[in-house]
Amino acid sequence: MSPFAEMHARVIASLAEMQAEGALPQGLSFDAVVVEPPRDPAHGDMATNAAMVLAKPSGLNPRDIAQTLAGRLEALALVASAAVARPGFLNLRLADGVWADLVAAVRNAPDYGRSALGHGSKVNVEYVSANPTGPLHVGHTRGAVFGDALASLLEFAGYDVTREYYINDGGTQVDMLARSVYLRYLEAHGRQVEFTDDTYPGDYLVKVGQDLKDRVGDAYLDKGEQVWLADLRVFATDAMMVLIRADLAALNVEMDRFFSEKSLYGTGRIEDALAVLDARGLIYQGTLEPPKGKLPEDWEPREQTLFRSTDHGDDVDRPVKKSDGAWTYFAPDIAYHWDKVERGYDQLIDVFGADHGGYVKRMKAAVSALSDGRVPLDVKLCQLVKLTKDGEPFKMSKRAGTFVTLRDVVDEVGPDVTRFTMLTRKNDAPLEFDFARAVEQSKDNPVFYVQYAHARCRSVLRKAEGIVPRDPALDDTAEFAVARKLAEWPRVVEVAARAHEPHRIAFYLYDLAQVFHALWNRGNDRPGLRFYQESDPQATAAKISLPMAVSVVISAGLGILGVTPAEEMR
Repeated sequence: MSPFAEMHARVIASLAEMQAEGALPQGLSFDAVVVEPPRDPAHGDMATNAAMVLAKPSGLNPRDIAQTLAGRLEALALVASAAVARPGFLNLRLADGVWADLVAAVRNAPDYGRSALGHGSKVNVEYVSANPTGPLHVGHTRGAVFGDALASLLEFAGYDVTREYYINDGGTQVDMLARSVYLRYLEAHGRQVEFTDDTYPGDYLVKVGQDLKDRVGDAYLDKGEQVWLADLRVFATDAMMVLIRADLAALNVEMDRFFSEKSLYGTGRIEDALAVLDARGLIYQGTLEPPKGKLPEDWEPREQTLFRSTDHGDDVDRPVKKSDGAWTYFAPDIAYHWDKVERGYDQLIDVFGADHGGYVKRMKAAVSALSDGRVPLDVKLCQLVKLTKDGEPFKMSKRAGTFVTLRDVVDEVGPDVTRFTMLTRKNDAPLEFDFARAVEQSKDNPVFYVQYAHARCRSVLRKAEGIVPRDPALDDTAEFAVARKLAEWPRVVEVAARAHEPHRIAFYLYDLAQVFHALWNRGNDRPGLRFYQESDPQATAAKISLPMAVSVVISAGLGILGVTPAEEMR
């Protein structure tokens, strides 16, 4: 039920007819032909590039192709006019009845816009994946919202999606966490302790230290690390993951799978993954070139085990085992992605923080090598979030000791505002999160503006309860503007899903709210445009299809973003 998809099909059918009649040569590909909204709405409802993309391969003048195509399309009942614009674009204006039929169809179709684009292909979206050393901070918040919204968008577009969190519990940071918990354990016994630079001083570990005391009593007092370190690595990691899961739940993020890095060690999984690469001639012993720029004082050339990542698009080859035989950080990441490939995913998506930009090429190279190029990996980087209030830097409790937490943000403005605001910029653009703006009730606050549009729709429908809608009567430019915007929804979903850009959904919802509010305000001057006509149930029955349809689309869009649609505004 997509007007753009239907018109695209009509354009392709017309081009095929032109081929059959000799107006176009045989063997042309129509894959690049699109039907989309024109850049200037004044030019029409839709535009196609058909003549432009077929001119060169056909050896014909684009205007000639466009003129012939225009004549065919104008013969269709749903097309009111087809106008050729230089150098060969074709602008289409649809018949008024098309828009009324669309509104009538959407008003009772909660699946409107849902797509079969993915055809059930399996996609793994890995996001957050923070070190289990403390609560999630505001940077993780953006990645969590982005990854979760992207997963929902892909599901809406017909993909089979797994949401996954990679627990980084195999590195030295977990030893630091264990030592930090031990200090809190000593505190719980009344000992004086001092936190050093290689420990985590946040208050969130106070309870963990007390819980450890409650579990083991004084068993670890005055004992060396050889007694308690291994146990505390597990105990502390489990405690942090409970905290992290609670943080995610506060943001309405629920993972399908948690994968432990630690499970890769001592199980042969790292060795197996590297053996796959070795069998393909991609593992060798070598010495890397010195790093560019000023050399570190301790740098010296060392022979290491290297992955020939340059064969798969990387800038330099990457070490997987150090000269002392220890694995590099990259080795378990290779094994983890090998595990994903073996699980049969058709596509992998990793959501990283901006500080992982240097990791992108090597991970893409690894997945390409492990899957023989069959499984694409898309890495989405989320830029930093700047917290402000009325334009000034905003300080919060920092109960974590060194950073602002996810829970701080959610407690301040709620999960719905947090999620929508985090999606008001593209993921790779810096984001300013202004707490005053996020809760103000104005057009300048997109969260409020979209929620207010939905609440207005629901208000009308409550008033009109019991009235059965009949065929919509559209007779004003503002009504047609809303219908045209509704028509774009299925296309927006597919474009956003293909590009892995859920912020497009937030942008679209704001635009839809804008045209809906404009129509609402127009009704203040022209009472006949009001959706609810108190003294005329028949007129109301003809008007309420628009707010019904708008409610369907806003509800679906907010569902993708993980935001609860407002029934009323307080």
